[in-house]
Amino acid sequence: MRTAEISRVTKETNIQVKLTLEGGKIEIKTRIGFFDHMLTALAFYAGWGLELEVEGDLHVDGHHTVEDTGIVLGQTLKQALGEKTGIRRFGAAFVPMDEALCFTALDFSNRPFLVFDAEMPQGMIGGYDSCLTVEFMRALAMNGGLTLHQKCHYGSNAHHITEGLFKSLGLAVKEAIRVEGDQVVSTKGLL
Repeated sequence: MRTAEISRVTKETNIQVKLTLEGGKIEIKTRIGFFDHMLTALAFYAGWGLELEVEGDLHVDGHHTVEDTGIVLGQTLKQALGEKTGIRRFGAAFVPMDEALCFTALDFSNRPFLVFDAEMPQGMIGGYDSCLTVEFMRALAMNGGLTLHQKCHYGSNAHHITEGLFKSLGLAVKEAIRVEGDQVVSTKGLL
């Protein structure tokens, strides 16, 4: 089983993550309801077991909680994948959410990069600031060694757009981390 656990404590957040790539219990508690919903969707569609608890400085706003969660989840994912021996490496998925159509393509290349093209028509989704989605994705990509491209082709509801992005991310990750062989998928022999 590919698993990893990381704890990270700063003056802004206290984060505990346990990740099992082959599945298991999903328990998310960030104290931002919509973000919990998105992380649960990500874990479900990726096929992960994910136990994650965050205490953040929500009296300021949700930024540190969301960004730091992306940092720690990226680090945990990278650790769980190890040398990436045998993984498919690449993944892509479209997800329609009502009027919105979202796409994710990714590569566990160890060359972190984010291209994010998704306008958020509404500023807030419950207690979640919709501009934080790009912050989470950037932190995840940079700390997970992930080349990540996301696009909302169209949509008029920030809830549906954000959910489509998280679900397509989960499906693309599930495809990319699937073990298909015993070699590192790289012409260089190393990722």
